[in-house]
Amino acid sequence: METTFTKNPSLLAWLDEKIDFLKPAKVVWIDGSQEQIDALKAEAVETGEMIKLNDELLPDCYLHRTAENDVARVEARTLICTTKEEDAGPTNHWMAPDECHKMLDEISAGSYEGRTMYIIPYSMGPVGSPLSKIGIEITDSIYVVLNMNIMTRVGKAVLDCLGDSDEWVRGMHCKCDVDPEKRWIVQFPEENSIVSVNSAYGGNVLLGKKCFALRIASYLGKNEGWQAEHMLILGLTKPGEETKYICAAFPSACGKTNLAMLIPPEGYLRKGYKVECVGDDISWIRKGPDGRLYAINPENGFFGVAPGTNEKSNPNALAATKKGTIFTNVCHNLDNNTVWWEGLDKNPPTNAIDWKGNPWNGAEAAPEDKGAHPNSRFTAPAVNCPCLSPEFENPNGVPISAFVFGGRRAKLTPLVYQSKSWNHGVFVGSVMGSETTAAATGAVGVVRRDPMAMLPFCGYNMGDYWKHWIEIGETLDEDKAPKIFNVNWFRKDDEGNFLWPGFGDNLRVLDWIIDRCEGKVDAQETAIGYLPFAKDINLEGLDMTEEDLDKILDVDKAAWEEELKGVDELYAKFGDRLPKELADELAAVKAALNN
Repeated sequence: METTFTKNPSLLAWLDEKIDFLKPAKVVWIDGSQEQIDALKAEAVETGEMIKLNDELLPDCYLHRTAENDVARVEARTLICTTKEEDAGPTNHWMAPDECHKMLDEISAGSYEGRTMYIIPYSMGPVGSPLSKIGIEITDSIYVVLNMNIMTRVGKAVLDCLGDSDEWVRGMHCKCDVDPEKRWIVQFPEENSIVSVNSAYGGNVLLGKKCFALRIASYLGKNEGWQAEHMLILGLTKPGEETKYICAAFPSACGKTNLAMLIPPEGYLRKGYKVECVGDDISWIRKGPDGRLYAINPENGFFGVAPGTNEKSNPNALAATKKGTIFTNVCHNLDNNTVWWEGLDKNPPTNAIDWKGNPWNGAEAAPEDKGAHPNSRFTAPAVNCPCLSPEFENPNGVPISAFVFGGRRAKLTPLVYQSKSWNHGVFVGSVMGSETTAAATGAVGVVRRDPMAMLPFCGYNMGDYWKHWIEIGETLDEDKAPKIFNVNWFRKDDEGNFLWPGFGDNLRVLDWIIDRCEGKVDAQETAIGYLPFAKDINLEGLDMTEEDLDKILDVDKAAWEEELKGVDELYAKFGDRLPKELADELAAVKAALNN
């Protein structure tokens, strides 16, 4: 392939092969220029692929609808293809690489005929950062190009940074016929490559996101001595003190984005507390020259769930969507050419088009007849976020003081506790889970294990992933290793009422976590870890007493003994790939509960 963009031999050879195989009518390099992006937006509007929204109310914003059969990630059709099945592990779907390549080739051969191939050079993380990685995605979708332009750093500067290196992730996306029976999202960790066919939904086709930034990157991290984690990064600044950074992992529906963009309670704001968002979803973590762990957000935008995002739940996320945003599968308000979704406000539009493209009247619609799909999305530039950290573009990342794991548990888990050691913290992360809510299919209140919130995103055997965590800990001096905590905002009383206010008031818990990292407060040792004394969590301005707080800082030994039976079941799946250190931690907790 002749090009003025790059002379990289491995890249040009790969592109020649793909052009010959896919047979595009036209090939376009994405150079990252505003002129090219604007032209692609205009083309997408002209073809009906996107709708331009009200330029006064939502400047440079667009609406897109996917096929009705293509609205979410497809875990059952997401494969990790390693030479040996046991290297993918019991929590991933596996297929032999040769067999999978043959299947994908049959589906995708010639699938670009009559279409344009777009070549997207992109950087995960600031261009040129020692913590960043480069990918190339080819796609036949303008929608993918425009979303990748928001979610990653795209263009010629990335190719300049890559030079002649062969260290880049190969990504091929083919819309094909958007056939759900032939839809596959496949990672080949040993080949540094990703293939996505028959989908046009963001989570399956923006290959920089879960595919590269977690599944491929977690495998690269294992081999190169760093970590790719499904974690937000926030900075907490106390009055007159330096900013401390926290990485936190939560399964879905546990308020991860809300925490990443938290607004402190009024009393805290008055005192001068500040919370800033470095990232809302993914952290790449590497040891710095000073022996501490540093994290970057490899993304450049937010791919957020729209329903439930509003002025109260997350004003910062809502503000981020006000310009330069692509909305997917939300409701189109025809009266003012803007968008709406359930939970935005209490005024659904009456003259609208729903996410399926049908006329919709919010005043008359049945409760099950949604204007926006429950998994409808916004792709918003991070730079729009009012609380974006000034360290967002720091190529060296930010130093991490604490790792926080959390889940949704109505009775069992206290509001917050600290692990007794690094390995105990890895144990705490490995057993985390959430109870199913009414929104999920099947029984309510069943615990779904989601270790480190990485269950669908770990690119290799999760037993080896836990071992990698343990090995990282072995490289850290105790005084430089982040402390590890667990939180649960979702404790309920017997009537089903939440016992903790959540949202901005979660800062009160983060405040205690940082105090513990700095050795400013004591804690009480229990069988499961160190718990706060109620007096050390600031309740000022809350309709809550220390006695109320004590109710969500208790450890019910019988309930925990029952819980550990589920942990035995989880660990049994891993056989000899379960690290001995975790088996030892489990035994230690069981022994402590019996004392």
